[in-house]
This record gives sequence, C-alpha cells and structure tokens, in this order.
Amino acid sequence: MIIKNITNQYLIESEENQYFDRKSARIKPADILRHIVAFANANGGVLAIGIEDNGEITGFDGMNAHKVNEFLEAPYLVDGNVKINYEERVIKNKKVLLFEIEPSENYVIKTKDSKVYLRVGDKSKLLNHEQIIQLEYDKGERRFEDLVVEESTFEDVDIKLLSKYKEILNTNLSLEEILEARALMKKGHLTYAGILLFGKFPTKYLPNARVRLLKFEGNRMETGKRLNIIKEINYENAIPRIIEDIKREMHSQLRDFQYLAEDGVFKTIPEYPEFPWFEGIVNAITHRNYSLQGDCIRISLYDDHLEIFSPGKLPNIVTLENMKYTRYSRNPRIARVLTEFGYVKELNEGVKRIYDEMQESFLKDPIYTEPNSSSVLLTLENSIVSRKARIEENRNTIFDPTTLPEKQLLVYGIISSHPGLNAKQISEMLTLKKSSIETAIKGLRKKEIIEYEGTTRNGGYIIKK
Repeated sequence: MIIKNITNQYLIESEENQYFDRKSARIKPADILRHIVAFANANGGVLAIGIEDNGEITGFDGMNAHKVNEFLEAPYLVDGNVKINYEERVIKNKKVLLFEIEPSENYVIKTKDSKVYLRVGDKSKLLNHEQIIQLEYDKGERRFEDLVVEESTFEDVDIKLLSKYKEILNTNLSLEEILEARALMKKGHLTYAGILLFGKFPTKYLPNARVRLLKFEGNRMETGKRLNIIKEINYENAIPRIIEDIKREMHSQLRDFQYLAEDGVFKTIPEYPEFPWFEGIVNAITHRNYSLQGDCIRISLYDDHLEIFSPGKLPNIVTLENMKYTRYSRNPRIARVLTEFGYVKELNEGVKRIYDEMQESFLKDPIYTEPNSSSVLLTLENSIVSRKARIEENRNTIFDPTTLPEKQLLVYGIISSHPGLNAKQISEMLTLKKSSIETAIKGLRKKEIIEYEGTTRNGGYIIKK
C-alpha cells in the first residue's frame, strides 16, 4: 500500500483493516505510537490522521485538535529504526495527514517504554512476553533452532545418518567437527537444529517435533462414533529420515487411475503429481515454527483432496499474496542441511512450481490458508478424472452381501426380493422396530448399496445399480 496511490474515496469509505487505520486529530500524538509500532511489526500499513473512525473528515482545525507538527514528531519516540513516509492532503477543504509505515523485516520495534504491538486484523494488539519472543523468532532477531539443548550430548546423534551427511559433504572433518562447523553443536551440546536434523529421538526434547500421516474415508474428518480414520502413522525420527519414510508411504497410499483415452488406449494418471505434495511436505518440515509445541505437522488424505498442516504462521515478510516469489527461511540452518541432502532448493522456485505442476496436470490451483493466523495449510484437490475413475472402479467391484452387519444383511435381502418397499413395510415383514430398520437403511445408503426411488409418499428402496 503506497500513500500516493490511495484515493480519497478509499480513505473515507474503506473499512479499517490489517493495512489501514484512521484516527482523529483530537487524540494525543503519543497515542499513535502503538499503531505505528503495530504496523511496523506486521506487514506495514497506512495511518490516516484527521479522519474519524466512521470516515468523517474532521481535519486539524476543530476544537481540541492537535497540530500536524505534533504528530510528525511522534514517530521519533519509537524505539527502533522505523521507515515512515508521510503526506499532507486536503480533502473536502480539510487537512489530513497520512503516515505510510514500512514493515520491519529483521527486528522487533518497541515503544520507548518497551511495549510491543502487532497489527492483527483492524486492531493494534499489545503482546505479552511469550508473544514478543515468538515475534523475535519470526523476525530472525533470535532463532529457536540455535538454542542449545543443555541436556543433550553427542550420544544423542544418529551416527549412520550423520555419516551419510559426511559423505555428501565429501569432507575430512570428524562427525563432531561437522556438527560444530554447521553450528549444530556447541561445547558438546546439540542445538535444536542439531537434534531435529541428526537426533536419534528428537521427540525426547521436542515432543511434537513429529509428523502425523492420516488417511480418512470420505471427503472430511468425522468425529465421535463416526470417526473415519482408516490409517494413522506417526513419524518421530530425524528430519531426513522422516522425509524419506513419508515419501515411500505416500507413494503406497496415493492411487493411480486408468482411463480410456480418445485414441482407444488405456492410460494411467496419478491422483496427484509427485512434486506438489512432496514439496508441500518438505516445506512444512523445513519452515514450521518448532518453538510452538502445542501441535505437530499433519498430512491428511481424503477421497477428493489432501491437506498439509504446519504449526506457525508464514515467516517474516512472506504473505499469502507474495509467497510465490518471496523467500525467507525461519530455520536457515535446517534449510541449508536439507539443501545439501537434496530435499530443498535454495532458489525460490518451490511454491511457483507447485502451481505450475498442478496446472499442467489439469488440476485446480493449490490453496494456501493461515488457519487462526497461527499455522499454514496447503490443500491440493485431485482431478475430476480421478474421481470418476474411482467411482467407476467402486461400481465395478464385486459386492459380497455376507460382509454386511446382520440387520443390514436382512434389509438387503428383503429389498433384493421385494424392491420398492419403504422402511415401515420392511419393519413389518421382518417384525423388527422401525427405528432399527431405518438405521440399517441409513448404513446401506451410505455405502451406496441401495437408493430411494419414487416420491416421499409413494416410493421405496431398490438395489443401486
């Protein structure tokens, strides 16, 4: 948002948001500091002075209004180097002062009394101690991956994995020297990056430094008695081992489909091209916020889409809007080692290539979101061709009625021999409660074994073709 491009109509009519706020000239000039700090600590924004919250232009000439110069002096009371452009503009014969606050990319901005604010939606939120630390991690002012795990020793290292890394580097350094050279070990103790990359048991020190692979029946997660998880695997090894193990398992879980092409030849298509889901998983593992221990990375496979969930919002200057061409690593040491292993590309090509490969496979664009502004979620949808192939495959599967539960089998038998009966008629024939029959019918319909034919009053159930 650049102030010279902002129209007067926008200043008056637009709702306050993540990048824009209005303030009356009657407020104390010192009171705009928290908004300046908040914008600087977030993604920047514009602060308009002389406009009421409802968009009314009141300027600087009214009763109790402060002078323009007083507001121009206020930014100097900020603790930190904030880049601010300003413009004085006349709207409806009244003066308005516009501040354009640029984002601080490498350090946290504070007020002179050491308070830290962050722009969240249309509010400038005061942060507590833990939130300030998280912001410092995001800005790169401090890095969680560099913290030393005092309880750790070289005995925690996966020697085989570290030896493989030594071969990749083609170095004569000892294993201990390699860790020290990459700042993964300091004075005999591993850092969190060292534990995550080469630890035997990383979850010993970071319980949620794991990846869960979940496969569901259907298109969404159910709960309670309807819980529809059909496979769950937890990966808790060092990151390079996790990546390889997940890659193998994903290949076994994702399906290939055959279809008859226009040339009369059967061709095979994958449910998803490999690069988008593999890059999505590697990105989640590489860039997640490991200091947040309330959740873990989750890969969820559904019939019509897959989701890759990573704790921690997008780092620093990266946003949903610019992520295709903006690169910033929250964990540069982890990223470097994974680059040397061949999993991560240092050039900013990953996200863009995910888009490109999905489009080349005639699939919908990937969907990136930030649930609750504290995590990143990548959703990939599979193709309509794959869905049709799966439905057709299911229809052609030989159905064995003896695999049904007892009451569903009874109902199935009655409908097979007497198609067109309703639930009441079936219950009378089987001398069972109608509610019990309705439950069995619901189960059979969910399995797409039977369907209702006719009107509500004059209709009944038949075997689905």
